[in-house]
Amino acid sequence: MSTTTTTVGTTTLARTVTDVLQPRNALLAGMLGIGLAAAGDWTGLLWGFLGALCAGLIPAGYIEWERGRGTWGDRHVVDRTKRAPIFFVILGSIGAGSVVMVLGNAPGGILVAMLALWVMTIGLLAVNTVWKISVDSAVASAVVALLAVVHSPWWLAAYALTVAVCWSRVALGYHTVAQTVAGAALGAATTVAYAFG
Repeated sequence: MSTTTTTVGTTTLARTVTDVLQPRNALLAGMLGIGLAAAGDWTGLLWGFLGALCAGLIPAGYIEWERGRGTWGDRHVVDRTKRAPIFFVILGSIGAGSVVMVLGNAPGGILVAMLALWVMTIGLLAVNTVWKISVDSAVASAVVALLAVVHSPWWLAAYALTVAVCWSRVALGYHTVAQTVAGAALGAATTVAYAFG
């Protein structure tokens, strides 16, 4: 097998991993699971969907809208200096969703997860002002860490998916190893919210 064929195969695999495990997908699956655990019944799925909508789907829609306008070339927004508007949309969307959850008496666990993601986004925004950090790695790590806290430590085995996300971001040239590790560490830190929640 030639080096070119191997490189193409690696790039194709990395692209598939990064697309399948992108933040909106990870948050959709993760927030549904967190909501279910928090409520203990099917109503948690509704709260989880609201969380996924605000934390992942609305921001992804905003990115696609800006892409359509020609603001960014693709959803990855590789130029960190152009990322600030995305973070503000995420903060506003999560904040609005959290208010709805408070007013609707959502289960505490899903609200704590939302607030943890909000604080993580502030951290991502702050770091991004001086250094490019991997949002995809942060989200993948946060979802696994939060699921482990609300469901079972066995969820930590899903960190294999976070490692796959980190690898894909580096393989595609979007981030360095340090940027993905920093993102994953910040994502894991979201569980600190449960120590105070």
